[in-house]
Amino acid sequence: MPELVEHLHKSRLLLCIFVAFPLNTLATSDIPLGSKISVADKNVWISPNGDFAFGFFNRSDQPNYSFGIRLITKSFPLDQQLLVWSAAADLIVGNNSYAQLTQDGELVLFDSLKRVTAWTSKTRQLSVVSAALNDNGNLVLLNQQKHIVWQSFDTPSDILLPGQSFSTLQTLRAASKNCVSSYYTLFMSASSQLQLQWESHVTYWTSGSLSSSNLSAFITSDGTLQLRDQNLKPVWSLYGQDHDDSINYRFLRLDVDGNLRLYSWVEDSKSWRSVWQAVENQCNVFATCGQRGICVFNESGLPDCECPFKQQTNESTSRCFIPNNHCSSGSNMLHYKHTFLHGMYPPTDDVVAKVSLEECKSLCQNDLTCTAATFSNDGTARCLIKRTPYVTGYSDPSLSSVSYAKMCADPFAVNPNLSLSSPPPLNRSHKFCFPCLIGAAAGMFVVFIIVQLALGFWFYRRRISVRKKAAFAHTSLNSNGLIVLSFSEIEELTENFKYQIGPKMFKGVLPNRKPVAIKDVDASVEERKYRGVVTKIGNIHHKSLVKLQGYCCEVDHKFLVYEYVKNGSLEKHIEDLKLCKKLTWGKRFDTCISVARAVCYLHTSCREFMSHGNLKCENVVLDENLEAKVTEFGLGNIVSEVSCSSCSSAERDVEDFGKMVLELVSGCRVGDLCEWAYEEWLQGHPENVVDRKIIGGFIPQELERALRIAFWCVQIDERRRPPMREVVKVLEGTLSVDPPPPPFSRQGPWDDEEEP
Repeated sequence: MPELVEHLHKSRLLLCIFVAFPLNTLATSDIPLGSKISVADKNVWISPNGDFAFGFFNRSDQPNYSFGIRLITKSFPLDQQLLVWSAAADLIVGNNSYAQLTQDGELVLFDSLKRVTAWTSKTRQLSVVSAALNDNGNLVLLNQQKHIVWQSFDTPSDILLPGQSFSTLQTLRAASKNCVSSYYTLFMSASSQLQLQWESHVTYWTSGSLSSSNLSAFITSDGTLQLRDQNLKPVWSLYGQDHDDSINYRFLRLDVDGNLRLYSWVEDSKSWRSVWQAVENQCNVFATCGQRGICVFNESGLPDCECPFKQQTNESTSRCFIPNNHCSSGSNMLHYKHTFLHGMYPPTDDVVAKVSLEECKSLCQNDLTCTAATFSNDGTARCLIKRTPYVTGYSDPSLSSVSYAKMCADPFAVNPNLSLSSPPPLNRSHKFCFPCLIGAAAGMFVVFIIVQLALGFWFYRRRISVRKKAAFAHTSLNSNGLIVLSFSEIEELTENFKYQIGPKMFKGVLPNRKPVAIKDVDASVEERKYRGVVTKIGNIHHKSLVKLQGYCCEVDHKFLVYEYVKNGSLEKHIEDLKLCKKLTWGKRFDTCISVARAVCYLHTSCREFMSHGNLKCENVVLDENLEAKVTEFGLGNIVSEVSCSSCSSAERDVEDFGKMVLELVSGCRVGDLCEWAYEEWLQGHPENVVDRKIIGGFIPQELERALRIAFWCVQIDERRRPPMREVVKVLEGTLSVDPPPPPFSRQGPWDDEEEP
């Protein structure tokens, strides 16, 4: 396990190595109003003891910058400097950005990428007269009496420092992995327990049962994690391996792998060492191997991830497959000992008690919706039926549980139960049968015609296939891996635009039989501009964004080639009386979260800021599992039907998202929907807004979060609209949101307006 911790730690550091440049420093015992730091000036604010720096930093492989507090003591090598707080975990700003403590007493971050104020301390009316970066790493804003009116310790990122308090109003969120927002959070429950959660719904570790309330967590300088009451008296404690040792620097971090660890600085090796972790067995961290993987321990005793299910194809090879619940030819149940499978969120497991191992297996095999099952095998006779293709879990010889996965049986080419019958006895009569001859000749003629037609059709299809492959063989890939096609090749792939699946959108099939969606783009757009936008879109990868696979760029023809998403647009599902039945409340709410994450990624995690520009239900598509993907993003400057004057800002996307949420919740076109929905909510009847066609009802808490954030998003005053990263957190339930004011009126000057 220490080797794993070291590996994860080094991987994290490689993502956040700070650029070594000369810094103009300002000791921060008293930072006056008007003080400014910027990327261009390369200046930072330094704590009096020289351990902490507040300012801009960047990743070694990117020109964009993050903003926060680093632990930079002189004894640390450059690659061991630690980001301990950031203004927003996923906020990336441009190389001309700056931060300033304004004369109004507000700490403001200006982003040169989007040319907007990206973050503020919201302290304009709190009589701030100065700031300071304390020796413990806490950035504070002070009033005339030197009282703290705002501090960075109140809004932690993924780290707690010694002396920092952590209460029920705060959360730690693990850093992002693979450029997708982290699913792991640490928070304090209502019963004053520290809890680790995945997706804010699955709790996989708690700090133990306590009878106290209103507790806060602290890290002490001697390496102790404590829960203290309101009188700062410890009521629960745990200790690191080097408790009471003389250690200069410590911190608690929620790591990218979902485990909570306490770290100490080892002066001899000049490195950080994990001295305690919440989940001792990493395989017990929920989804530690992602959404399709089983956690096992390798020969070195370290956790590893493997393909959960393998089908033997011959004596020497095997292939990985996904459990299947659509088997037309019957199914086989593959057996896995000592393996436990979790159910993925949203929870779809059915728990069946008082059954045997064989009955559990049969329940899944006979259930058309079941993909896998786990039997406890510990005397409780519990059977968990899984109905999702996403499975995660762990395997260990110490586990008693047994799991099954459904695999479709291959159809028989010949029925093995049938036997050839004995040939009939020969008719030895030589009597000539003229009608028999005519019948035989006619039969042969019919067979001949059928064979000729079949051969002709086969040659025709083969010629088309060869032509497609020959045309495709001459295509090229650009530097982003996008396929570059000619207009004639586009015609070949779409069979001359035979199948239209949306406005200016056609279905095509590549020579490898992979379907694609092809968008006809305004041909009058300037070529250089078009190629620049295509290159930018081609660099974007996110699970909730439709992938651009290629393009065509000719004088009179311009097309974009996207991955094909099976179930079509969200708009079609809302309006169709049959399809809308598939959109349960859970699916609709998950769609809101997926779209919010996708737009947040466009705004904050790309190399350059990108707006969608035309977000609506028509541009959200659903895959085979009805999971949402956003398409046609970034086309605001090249698609003629979109007004470019209003599609280039984040605020427009936020407004469009709010309207989409209201349409998805109500099943109605927006129109005057916003005002009516707000009145129903304001009068305490949010259930009246919900689409009557939803089967199975809705969850009131989720409905309240969805409506509140939607009304904030559609505020007529753009300055009131929240950034998408806050929208995501509200929908996930990790950030509370105030009741929104009426969306359709301006209520006085900006200084007096409410904010979510």
